[in-house]
Amino acid sequence: MPKSIFTILVFAKINIRRFFRDKTALFFTIIFPLIFLFIFGGIFGRSSNVSFSIGLINQSGSSLAKQLQHGISSNKDFKINDTVNNLSEGTDLMGKSQIDATIILPPSFGQVSNGHPSGQIKVYYDENNASAAQTIATILQATTAAINAKIEISPQPLSVTTISTNQAGLTQFDYVFSGLLGFTIIGLGIFGPVNVFPELKKQGVLRRWHVTPIRVWQYFLSNVISQAVVGLISVAIMFLVAITVFHLKMHGSYFTLSVFLILGIFTIYGIGLAIGGWAKNQNQAAPLSNIIVFPLMFLTGVFFPTYLMPVWLQNVSTFLPLTPIINGLRLIITENKSLLQLGPQIGLTIAWAIIIYAIAFRVFRWE
Repeated sequence: MPKSIFTILVFAKINIRRFFRDKTALFFTIIFPLIFLFIFGGIFGRSSNVSFSIGLINQSGSSLAKQLQHGISSNKDFKINDTVNNLSEGTDLMGKSQIDATIILPPSFGQVSNGHPSGQIKVYYDENNASAAQTIATILQATTAAINAKIEISPQPLSVTTISTNQAGLTQFDYVFSGLLGFTIIGLGIFGPVNVFPELKKQGVLRRWHVTPIRVWQYFLSNVISQAVVGLISVAIMFLVAITVFHLKMHGSYFTLSVFLILGIFTIYGIGLAIGGWAKNQNQAAPLSNIIVFPLMFLTGVFFPTYLMPVWLQNVSTFLPLTPIINGLRLIITENKSLLQLGPQIGLTIAWAIIIYAIAFRVFRWE
């Protein structure tokens, strides 16, 4: 085995041992993300929503359809997603758990026949939101019942029907889980080296290593390997809890997920290397890490989906290094995307990795 590779593996082994002996590191890398997993699992792991997010498509030009559309829009039980213009778009958003159902008023709805208006409201849903669709249909039936009571004929001219899209769809937790993995990556890639490196400088450990034949790239690579091992262990534990407790649906390949996850850890870890390698002490490292971490946590989909943000903020989020990583993880977990299908996410992540490590190598100092 070449000496350079042996050196890297030795330091990687040392870093892994140091990690598992550090109770604080264990808490913030494994236990802390699990706490957030249970919190957000409790929030998004059940479907007891106070209001329903829906797509509303009015294909009829009748006055009754316009009145009903206005009534649904003003109903506090419904939150209308204005981006849904057809059933295909509604099905896509339902599959991603961004809306609960798609309501369609067909072209014939509200047309006058035999002296009275008639028609059928169609409520489309995926299998995951069947109970929500039934509740939505019940609310709409109460509205049509009031109109039917005034007409007083049989059979009732206005009705509501529910139609399944025959797709399993995702729960809100399935969609949020990849963001929680992003939070784990932040803990591994930034908080870890930012806390460790200044302490190693303070103790003079890095100064002593500097006089040995080890090169900066070898030291960096050994740290990345150790963090990748720890990261895979941490993520495996999160998956175990998410699947057994919150019934996460894993649609993709675990191998693909592992490869992409290692790329993500490698990229974000470079930020921690740059900050920890540059800072002389914690007083320098902590403020700089917070300036970088908070935008990554709140603008990249870690705690809530980016589609809830204003469009201009979504555009800003696109150019942050953690965004393509979380998007890639979500596409693997929820849509079974392969590495070849993740070209944009992988390309952007690699581009960020080159920029980040160029900075990390330039600012790193042993003491």
